[in-house]
Amino acid sequence: MYETILFPTDGSDHAATVAAHAIDAAAAHDASLHVLSVVDDRAFLVLEDDRVERVRDDLEATAREAADDAATRAADRGLETTTAVDTGNPAERIVDYAETADVDLIVMGTSGDEYERNVVGSVSQRVVRDAPVPVTTVGPDV
Repeated sequence: MYETILFPTDGSDHAATVAAHAIDAAAAHDASLHVLSVVDDRAFLVLEDDRVERVRDDLEATAREAADDAATRAADRGLETTTAVDTGNPAERIVDYAETADVDLIVMGTSGDEYERNVVGSVSQRVVRDAPVPVTTVGPDV
């Protein structure tokens, strides 16, 4: 049923729990796992120009580490993995990646953060709305 599963990660503490769900789903379906971490460039809007490059580099390094950590866990289970780091609006980049990589399922976390949901809208909510494939969400209390 699923040949390619996408796990978008932000490297948060909750991401490890979500990774376990994504890895289990990939293992159960003998699917490959794509791990994507997106640097949210909206954070750069409030920075002074001379700080943008340093902050971008730090965020990209953190994103790479998050993607690599999840991919290592998946590889330890014998799964074929692909990692990617992108920059932009996370929801848009996740949906674009799902379309481009021809994934069959997205497994991602929800933050449960009321502030984020009320002010900017949740990434998972936007992905569920716009994704071309089914999306499994894993809440913070799982």
